[in-house]
Amino acid sequence: MPEAPKNTLKPSDYNLAEKNKKSLQFIEDVTSNADEAQKKVLEEILSRNAHVEYLQRHGLNGQTNRETFKKVMPVINYEDIQPDINRIANGDASPILCSKPISEFLTRWVCASFGF
Repeated sequence: MPEAPKNTLKPSDYNLAEKNKKSLQFIEDVTSNADEAQKKVLEEILSRNAHVEYLQRHGLNGQTNRETFKKVMPVINYEDIQPDINRIANGDASPILCSKPISEFLTRWVCASFGF
């Protein structure tokens, strides 16, 4: 009768296997519940930025739910927020588009390369 293979795994291999299992489970959870994950991400972004000028200007008024966001926020392009971007580029550190100060910009080429 053939002999069973000997266990050649080291303790570090078990740790790596457990990390991989957790990573795969996270990916499974996020991809199988993508809609819920997106709702949570949007809610977090809106919560952190509830009082920025841009969102106040459009009447979001601190709301963090997706339905209100979709109802009051317009679809925009770069030109729509260019005046805000120019203010930031000229050193205005007030919460215009984001609650935290923006300290650098990507070039238009980089943004275009990634579909932004």
